[in-house]
Amino acid sequence: MHSDSKDTKKISRRGLLPLLGGLALLPWFSQAAENKTASDDEEFQILLKPDGSTVKVNNSAVKNSQKVKENLSNASMLAWLKKN
Repeated sequence: MHSDSKDTKKISRRGLLPLLGGLALLPWFSQAAENKTASDDEEFQILLKPDGSTVKVNNSAVKNSQKVKENLSNASMLAWLKKN
C-alpha cells in the first residue's frame, strides 16, 4: 500500500558519486581541448631532405636557422639530391 507521492525518483548516494566525479572531470577535459587548439595555430612548412623525402617543420625553426647557400641553382640542387 504505497502511495504514488512516495514513488518519485530520488538520487541515492550511489547515484550521486558518479555524477560528482563526472562533474569534477569537466574542467580537466576543457583545458586539454584548449591546449590542442593552441598547438594547431602554429604554422608549418614542408621541406625537402637530401634523400628526397619531405619533413614538416615549424616556421619558427625555419626562421631561426642559418642559410648554408643562397640562390641555389637547379643543377646543384640535383647534385645535392643524388649524393646518397
